[in-house]
Amino acid sequence: QVQLVESGGGSVQSGGSLRLTCQVFGYTVGTACMAWFRQAPGKEREGVALIDSDSTTSYADSVKGRFTISQDNAKYTLYLQMNTLKPSDTAMYYCGLHRRFYDCYSGSWDMSPVRFGYWGQGTQVTVSS
Repeated sequence: QVQLVESGGGSVQSGGSLRLTCQVFGYTVGTACMAWFRQAPGKEREGVALIDSDSTTSYADSVKGRFTISQDNAKYTLYLQMNTLKPSDTAMYYCGLHRRFYDCYSGSWDMSPVRFGYWGQGTQVTVSS
């Protein structure tokens, strides 16, 4: 049974940093597409960063140059390093695993959440100005 557990969220001031962690149980990290998403109150869930089985990555324009997604296969863990945080980054952050365990890239980088069938419970990130 696949289970994802996020941690590392918190409250920081604008310009600060956080590192989110997603512990994966029941599946080998680095063999399929994984991603970080976020959802602010009243808004739809949006893709933040994708990482493929070969560790190539893709980012939403809003976080490029500030966020870094990575994975540690030996530790069954996915990470999201977030630097230069802004109040607009405030949201619940979720990690996701592709519902069919496919790679992310299939001619394009698709950050649609419908492609992901396994989710964690989320970790809250709050950035104050």
